[in-house]
Amino acid sequence: MPGTQLTVTLDGGEVADAQAVVKALEGAFGAPDRLPADDNATVRTATFSAAPAGAAPSGGGGAGGGRLSAPVTVTVQGTPESVRRASETLARAFTAHDEGTAPGDQEQERQLRLEP
Repeated sequence: MPGTQLTVTLDGGEVADAQAVVKALEGAFGAPDRLPADDNATVRTATFSAAPAGAAPSGGGGAGGGRLSAPVTVTVQGTPESVRRASETLARAFTAHDEGTAPGDQEQERQLRLEP
């Protein structure tokens, strides 16, 4: 769907942890609007323009998300397909625990806890 976005909210860990999570999603969604960079923030956000299903976005990322220094709670919000792809990508890149889903017809939200 053109114009579809995936919003990722990250809570916990350091800015480098948030950046590692966002980098892991780049293989599925392309580059985000910007990488989290505020060292003083406790909650960080990134937004991706979701690539259409079956499209191969340019850029790296993917399963090599990197290591985390602390647990990070990640909330992904977007179309059901985007949320599914983001959840699967993060589960391949990190040790992930599903903390729950808020379903919807047009938009869905899922929370994951990523462990170091």
